[in-house]
Amino acid sequence: MSGPDRDEAAPGPRQMAFAFPTRPALDRADFLVAPCNAAAVAWIDRWPDWPGPALALVGPAGCGKTHLAHVLAARAGAVILDRPDAARLDEALVEERVGPMVLELGPGMPILDAALQEALFHLLNLTAETGGHLLLTAAEPPARWPVSLPDLRSRLAALPVAEITHPDETLMQMIVVKLFADRQVSVSPEVVRYLARHLERSFGAVRDVVERLDRLALSKGRPITQVLAREAINAARSEQIRDPPVE
Repeated sequence: MSGPDRDEAAPGPRQMAFAFPTRPALDRADFLVAPCNAAAVAWIDRWPDWPGPALALVGPAGCGKTHLAHVLAARAGAVILDRPDAARLDEALVEERVGPMVLELGPGMPILDAALQEALFHLLNLTAETGGHLLLTAAEPPARWPVSLPDLRSRLAALPVAEITHPDETLMQMIVVKLFADRQVSVSPEVVRYLARHLERSFGAVRDVVERLDRLALSKGRPITQVLAREAINAARSEQIRDPPVE
């Protein structure tokens, strides 16, 4: 007897799991547009016709901020700095003469020490004075960042914000397919629908379980089925219960 939760093939011999590198597809055509991110995509697509020199792109981890940052960098010839400190930012300013630039401030609330605040304030001013463009990516809007420099705080509060929100079920399915495609793995529509319906509605949860499921299938020498998908989801939930995220 067969059913939706039965593996399509009997388990084969156990095989070694090799950590092959994956290449995320970061071209504009590869970005999955949906209601939760359409406004942010429109902001990137309309460059350089922005209402000001700088834009903040915000959203939860894994939502596509880095993807859109690379889209803008390819189009504008922008330099991308990943979680820069003040020294790296000052060096980039000297080298690029305030050309198009992307600052990726990482997951969670940005940590801006006094030196980095001064450097960021200087960058915002020079960008405006020279007609350059600056994209800031972060999890939270700039108006919420813990900034002690009053002039910088006012500049950040005035920035236009492009926000990406949590995905709906349709986008969840699209993300599952894309993340497996990045790994050169094909999965059935039934598995895709199962994952989209049973995962937490967040980009990070999809990324985590796809990685787990790929490793699990390799280590067990089994196809990716709903049975294996349930195992990966349960393992992820067990870890969250055992090691809850720190607030």
